[in-house]
Amino acid sequence: QVQLVESGGGLVQPGGSLRLSCAASGFTFSSYVMRWYRQAPGKERKLVAAINTVGGSTIFEDSVKGRFTISRVNAKNTLYLQMNSLKPEDTAVYYCNVWKEGMYYWGKGTLVTVSS
Repeated sequence: QVQLVESGGGLVQPGGSLRLSCAASGFTFSSYVMRWYRQAPGKERKLVAAINTVGGSTIFEDSVKGRFTISRVNAKNTLYLQMNSLKPEDTAVYYCNVWKEGMYYWGKGTLVTVSS
């Protein structure tokens, strides 16, 4: 079965950096577009970034453009989100996502807290 396991979250000061990872299993990782979403307290879950199957095409939500980078290593079945110049408004639970055969699959998420 599809499994997505996020890691790398934590507490960081404004202006700091974190790298999130998502370990994928149970499907052919290299064949699917992968996405990162986030959900801030009291708000809806929103798309942060997406990457195509070979990593040559990416999209980003406007507020993270120029600060976040999404990447993947298909040989390791792993998705990454490099987050730089973090702001308090980036505080959220970050989720890895794949849409496969008509269903969305989610990990349990990893909490990122940006605070001084």
